[in-house]
Amino acid sequence: MKQELEKIESAALGETASCDSIKALDELRVKYLGKKGELTAILKQMGKLSAEERPVIGQLANKIRQDIENAVSKKMADLKAKEQELRIASESIDITLPGKPQSFGKLHPLTIVANEIKEIFMGMGFSIADGPEVEYDYYNFEALNLPPDHPARDTQDTFYITDNILLRTQTSSVQVHVMENQKPPIRIISPGRVYRSDAVDATHSPLFHQIEGLVVDKGITMADLKGVLETLMKKLYGNDCKIRLRPHHFPFTEPSAEVDVMCFNCHGEGCRICKGEGYIELLGAGMVHPKVLEGCGIDSSVYSGFAFGMGLERIVMRRYNISDMRLLYENDLRFLEQF
Repeated sequence: MKQELEKIESAALGETASCDSIKALDELRVKYLGKKGELTAILKQMGKLSAEERPVIGQLANKIRQDIENAVSKKMADLKAKEQELRIASESIDITLPGKPQSFGKLHPLTIVANEIKEIFMGMGFSIADGPEVEYDYYNFEALNLPPDHPARDTQDTFYITDNILLRTQTSSVQVHVMENQKPPIRIISPGRVYRSDAVDATHSPLFHQIEGLVVDKGITMADLKGVLETLMKKLYGNDCKIRLRPHHFPFTEPSAEVDVMCFNCHGEGCRICKGEGYIELLGAGMVHPKVLEGCGIDSSVYSGFAFGMGLERIVMRRYNISDMRLLYENDLRFLEQF
């Protein structure tokens, strides 16, 4: 048995020394020192030894076990150290190399102009109102003097969820919510997304953004409306910017007007961009219709007001001389990085 133990020790120490991986070393430990290992199998035969041989063999077996365990522990430490060195070498960073450039996000041109418009109106004492994009037919049409059979609904064909619930076609619906819940004086703008069933082209999209404004107080006139819009346009396009108001019809305002801005290209002389007009149509406006005020519980004999609505995309296109609205939605970095 002594020879067998020495033979096991010699084999175990030799294999340990030549082991080149942690996994192989662990398998070797189990092979010799595990419950079914070779050393354990020898020790189970000690019952056959005489009383004189048993302590001698037992002492030798414990020494051999200890020697193997020490050799395995030392080899394990060496292998882990070597593995760590390899990992450190593979993960090392050359601090002399220049860093990788990181790209920073920028505001979208729609957001840039929307924020600027908000700042301009807040500087004039307006507050910002918000409302639901999924709206009742009443707030989107009927409360704005557009009954179910009104022909003007055809120009605002939208996406219906039910017969009574739809995606709003204009942020004018927010004005109704405000007038129902707030007594005059009222001075708000309502920016947000709106939806219409339009085909996509250079000037149309089924989803776009509007900024609508509303002022209701005693003694409000068209002169106040013109003054507010002139201030806005001069802040956006420069002090030499001019506007003109043309008579028009909107069901929710009376009188109504289309508001044009002097062409940025020809400065009123007439050119290809403005189709010879010298001005470019930009937004609609007018005095709030008395029926709309009365429907919201506001006495039209005491109070008057004006309202206006502008497409944010059209303002942005005019601001940056963009000819195709689709560029604003395509997320092309070659386009967006210009702003």
